[in-house]
Amino acid sequence: MEPDSERRQLQRLGREAAEYYRSREVPQRLEEALNTLFLLRPADLYGDLANYFSKFSKAPVICKLVGRKVLDGVGQPTLEVEIYCINKNYEKRICSTVISSHSQILENALSEATEDDEKERNDSVNTAVEWVNDSLNTMLRDLKPTDQCKVDKILGEYFTKKAEEKKEIQKEDEEEATLSLPSCVPSATALSGGKKAATIGKKVSGAERTIPPAEPVESVLCGSLAIGGTSLAIAKAGATISRIPLYVHIALLKQDQDSPKEMTVPLPMVSLLNCGKFSPGKLKLMKEIMLIPPVQLSLKQSIERVLDIQREMMRLLEPACKGPSPQLADRKKGGARNTGKKVLPPAIKRISHLGCLITGCDNLEQPLLLMQTACNNIGLELGTDMYLAINCAAHELIDYLKGKYEILTGTFKSPDEMVDMYVELINKFPSIIALVDPLRKEDRQQWNNICCALGSKCYLIAEDAATSISKLITDQDTNLPKCSGIVLKYINQTKVSDLIELTGLSHGQRHITILGSPDGESSDDSLVDLAVGLGAKFIKLGGLCRGERVTKYNRLLAIEEELAKNRTLRFEASFEFIDFAEEPQPEQLSDEPPPPEQDSLPPQPSQPVLQVQNLTAQLAQDSPLT
Repeated sequence: MEPDSERRQLQRLGREAAEYYRSREVPQRLEEALNTLFLLRPADLYGDLANYFSKFSKAPVICKLVGRKVLDGVGQPTLEVEIYCINKNYEKRICSTVISSHSQILENALSEATEDDEKERNDSVNTAVEWVNDSLNTMLRDLKPTDQCKVDKILGEYFTKKAEEKKEIQKEDEEEATLSLPSCVPSATALSGGKKAATIGKKVSGAERTIPPAEPVESVLCGSLAIGGTSLAIAKAGATISRIPLYVHIALLKQDQDSPKEMTVPLPMVSLLNCGKFSPGKLKLMKEIMLIPPVQLSLKQSIERVLDIQREMMRLLEPACKGPSPQLADRKKGGARNTGKKVLPPAIKRISHLGCLITGCDNLEQPLLLMQTACNNIGLELGTDMYLAINCAAHELIDYLKGKYEILTGTFKSPDEMVDMYVELINKFPSIIALVDPLRKEDRQQWNNICCALGSKCYLIAEDAATSISKLITDQDTNLPKCSGIVLKYINQTKVSDLIELTGLSHGQRHITILGSPDGESSDDSLVDLAVGLGAKFIKLGGLCRGERVTKYNRLLAIEEELAKNRTLRFEASFEFIDFAEEPQPEQLSDEPPPPEQDSLPPQPSQPVLQVQNLTAQLAQDSPLT
């Protein structure tokens, strides 16, 4: 019998067998034929019957949610959510996800602040575990994991209810506190506020207090991790049930179930140096110096090129003298066990929680020249073979007493001076194609100025300046300064539907979307699938030196390989900057002068080889650990 005719006969017998189970009647000859065919072709028969019967089975539904406290990549507690479904009358664990916490890793924080942060984190995770195992477990039972919109709507309503309950409790506490205070005695807050105001008035002149005050920090509801963790876990369960990768599932949700013909892999913004907030040197401005590969390279080629630069950077920052430390030699002079091999570890061996190398610098140009040297030494040219991005994190630099940014230890600049400094820096180092948080979100006029001056040359990205995802969806542009794009982080009460909605709004407003990792990242790699499925332009995962971050790069490589195999991988043509100067500008509400013309700035100077060599030696010699 021919294979095709045999297969058709098997399919026909399978359908007859299905009718038997439906009518509970089967001829004796059919039963004998089935037994005979099972002996001949058991694999084909079983597969055909299983596929046919599966059409009549009920769709899997959620039967149980399990929340538990786990540790993230820096050893802090966070939330894991497991999804169990009833599939073909059996309870089965489908998937789990670990969500990152909103808590930032504080620099040089006081012990009291650290203790308060740890207590807040623990309380939030414990509350989230309780929400998942109790309320959400009951509310989401018997729902289909593929119905993401319905699940997210229920999660949003539950969060709103909890937020309103918290406001009522706070209101009652404030009323009780007001009634308990004698009316003749001023409150402690008023006294401390008056003293603070008087002190500030003595130290700060009127001209230095003209910067906009900081916007109030949006409070994070204790337990909100449960909302984001459950939404993402449901999305993963829906993808598993549908037998498709998570990034395809997200793309289908975004495009209303229209299967995308081609997909792009976001360009990585790979952190290489931390020479700012956590570094031992003077420089405070640069929290991260990141590498962005050219668009024409595959991700595999890009990662290999970044690793080559990283190895060369480590070599450049090795201490010039590899012999024993003089202090150690003096202490052990004449000792039999002093072999001359003991040296203090170089500064470059220290790894930031962001997964990048830490080193100290004294001015803005030192790390950029060092990066240029590392590329030149391995035959690469910055601005052609690799590009730079700087995470300035300007909100961490502001000195509200002086009304200025402290870019170096003891060096302060006003918001307008910051714009001039960035314009000069980009003109001097045109390989920098992205600045992340160059200003506070409150300095809206300066954001307008820097966008008009530099928007056609690089991306001006808002990360902290973009506020929270919930506010961006509610208020859209009202809480977002003029910028080229925003960094989105999947934390707290963020839902998958929120990310889909916000990326749609951003792309409609010509904003590029960047998916970013928080400080305390977990080993869950779902963020990568979210970035690919949402069509993000960049993905900001940190460096290549910590397991929880390298895991995500490995997932990104696997997705690129899968898309290439399926011939659905599409590469971007080039970097597309926005020329804000050509767009109609709103009327200036202040008398501030416009930013200087770029042509009037000094041209990029050439750097002699001797200067670069001296710089490298100085960085190694000034290391606090050598």
